[in-house]
Amino acid sequence: MATHRIEDLSVLFIGGTGVISSACSRRAVDLGADVHLLNRSASTVRPIPDGAELIRADVRDGDQVREALGNREFDVVVDFLGFTTEQVARSVDLFRGRTGQYVFISTAAAYLRPPAQVPVPETARLHNPHSAYARDKIACEELLSRARQEHGFPVTVVRPSHTYDRTAVPFDGGWAVVERMRRGKEVMVHGDGTSLWTLTHHTDFALGLTGLLGHPGALGETFHITSDEVLSWDAIHRIVAEAAGVAEPRLVHVPSHAIAAADPAWGEALLGDKSHSMVFDNTKIRSLVPEFTASVPFAQGAREIVAWHDEDPRRRVLDSRREALMERLIETHRPRETH
Repeated sequence: MATHRIEDLSVLFIGGTGVISSACSRRAVDLGADVHLLNRSASTVRPIPDGAELIRADVRDGDQVREALGNREFDVVVDFLGFTTEQVARSVDLFRGRTGQYVFISTAAAYLRPPAQVPVPETARLHNPHSAYARDKIACEELLSRARQEHGFPVTVVRPSHTYDRTAVPFDGGWAVVERMRRGKEVMVHGDGTSLWTLTHHTDFALGLTGLLGHPGALGETFHITSDEVLSWDAIHRIVAEAAGVAEPRLVHVPSHAIAAADPAWGEALLGDKSHSMVFDNTKIRSLVPEFTASVPFAQGAREIVAWHDEDPRRRVLDSRREALMERLIETHRPRETH
């Protein structure tokens, strides 16, 4: 199968400087697309790639966006910042008739937990009573499906799972977890540490996404774009520890429900997502984008994360409230010695 090419496609990224979208915008420029980023400002952490145009506007201000875009039309619009039906309805109204493809970045958190089967296919049931974020994304997908059925709106849905770059520590406790490892202190792992998780480097995600841009076979379809590397949460902690120069982290397992009882917001992220084993079937994306492969193992990604944080002390932000909570939960659930 010939590789789909995107040279000279006019592509608008709504966002374009986030963890996921920064790699996508950079790769699209490298592939020769005419790239535009709709954003309030340029990012210092993830700068706009050379060759891309910044269109300054607050995406939440419909009038401001209309004025900034004028009468422009785009071959592809990729929406990384649509989180509610109100926001997505505004985008449908704005781009109907002025783009050949609207790519909506949804989430794999939308799937039923625990999954009915693994690896999870795109046809799996969408239902997550624990996560408001996931429920909002499901509602957005339903709105876009109606827009396609009723108006022929050219939508493609992409459901990423946990996608990261060098700035993104994979733990809810953030950099404090790494600091605790380095100080020889115990760190908290939800559940029994054996649930399986999929971590995808943002450059790997970008390889899959750019292959869908302007592809006629992607219209009306939904795709996963994730790594095929599957790791337990204990393994993820040990990989980060090794990258941070720690031979063996001291792991204490705490039930997810206990974490949720102590901090409902944190519990939502666990019960609605991370406490369950999630492995994804990437057959569909490869059928359309045969060059897609996730080539960055998390061991390499972890080294990038640690190196970036170590470069500048200001990046090593600690959440004292959450660390104090971790300390209390560890104290409560630390295995007791028996005699």
